[in-house]
Amino acid sequence: MLILAIDTTSRSGSVALLRDLELVSAVSSTDDVPFSSRLFRDVDRLMQQTGASVASIDLYAVATGPGSFTGVRVGLAAVKAWAEVYAKPVAAVSALEAMAAQASPAEPLVAGMADAHRGQLYAGLYERAGAPEPSALRRRGDDVVLPPAECLSYLAQQAGGAGFLLRTTALEMVRAALAAYPVPGARAENADAALAPAIGRVGHARAKYGEKYGELVDALTLDAHYVRRSDAEVLWKDR
Repeated sequence: MLILAIDTTSRSGSVALLRDLELVSAVSSTDDVPFSSRLFRDVDRLMQQTGASVASIDLYAVATGPGSFTGVRVGLAAVKAWAEVYAKPVAAVSALEAMAAQASPAEPLVAGMADAHRGQLYAGLYERAGAPEPSALRRRGDDVVLPPAECLSYLAQQAGGAGFLLRTTALEMVRAALAAYPVPGARAENADAALAPAIGRVGHARAKYGEKYGELVDALTLDAHYVRRSDAEVLWKDR
């Protein structure tokens, strides 16, 4: 299975090509230009490096959020178009799940966490529970956006007293939160900002093991996973 994985949820987005679980090649960057503006350039670069084509892809795997609202929309629009034109399925993956999927297979409970700005964190807790491969995760509860203290309290509640690992792209913020609001058995480590390889592996698990680890979707049903409303939506609905 040839998988094209895309993450446009942050400025340091990434794209990757996988053959089943094997990473063929990846392109990521920390340019000042938002990744959503570089997406097609970098996909083209990836295709040239590997000799593949967008038409040859068997499965598209894309981060649906949370993160940059504009970035998410650009990534989803591109994948929707390709999936429609080439009649291929899509794995819609939370960026938080991709962070959790990067963790060691020995970790049974992993939370993905990211800076949501406004003094809040995005977070979601995921479990392996006998999963057939490390990237086959199941979510415990919902992905949330909360102030640090409430966020840690929510994760501890979902963990049911068990220890868990926090994989995060906002390590300093999360460690400061843990220092101020300790959670027994919780520890934090840095997540690789280049999420595309993990997104591709999560997509592989969904395609291979079915709805137990998340259903595949098509171009019509692919949708964003913003977790919170955009500023424009808040202002419009609260007028």
